[in-house]
Amino acid sequence: MIKFTKSVATGNDFVIVDNRSWVLKGDLAGIAKRLCDRFYGVGADGLLLVEKSKTADFKMRIFNSDGSEAEMCGNGSRCAALYAFAKKIAPADMKIETMAGILNANVKGQTVKVKLTDPKDIQWNLCLMIHECPYKVNFANTGVPHVIHFVNDLESVEVKNLGPKMRYHEEFSPHGANVDFVKITDKNSNKIAVRTYERGVENETLACGTGAVASAIISAEAEKLESPITVETKSGEVLKVYFESKEGNFKNVYLEGKAKLVYEGEIENV
Repeated sequence: MIKFTKSVATGNDFVIVDNRSWVLKGDLAGIAKRLCDRFYGVGADGLLLVEKSKTADFKMRIFNSDGSEAEMCGNGSRCAALYAFAKKIAPADMKIETMAGILNANVKGQTVKVKLTDPKDIQWNLCLMIHECPYKVNFANTGVPHVIHFVNDLESVEVKNLGPKMRYHEEFSPHGANVDFVKITDKNSNKIAVRTYERGVENETLACGTGAVASAIISAEAEKLESPITVETKSGEVLKVYFESKEGNFKNVYLEGKAKLVYEGEIENV
């Protein structure tokens, strides 16, 4: 029997397993697919493994629901931080090792703030031809790659149709990218709304932490928004993105929002 905790952050849900004693090993991709299955498993956007680290309070590994392993996950890191604090694995101010680098996190009640790695590989004004129609997009890697496309009507966007075409576009081969559709909702108050098609989940999710960050920093430069930027997610909950910027470069980037541990359980035959 494998003990797990179900956690959620702004609609992104995860199965968390304390793997410091290697209770899960072998085909982790297959295990993630089975655990994340919403009909035959626990159901989640991803599997988070909390493991031992020599350089931080713990190491977080993230497997998407399709079994692929991601370098990092913004909302996942916030859930992992809340879990680690609740289980006394780490203090309220902690360091998390990820494939994308070391993250700093702080837990205050159900509010979790994570300092992410500095965004990189920012590209502006790319033109994607999809069915002979040009789409203007931007690109940023906020731990994982994101395509950002500004829209006027967010609700009418066919995320499940257009998202995969951008996600698998040859411009971002061979690994592809997540796709964020962004609307500036209140320029004076530095507010945006985002819908995300997530790589690895291969569907629209209720929220994406790294997507919120990518959307915020691109909006800051393109639309002259200022830190902190409030990001409304598909779930209706909001995230805040803090940053420092200079000439299109960003540092000291933080993602803040609510997270909670929903329930604990045991599962067999994973």
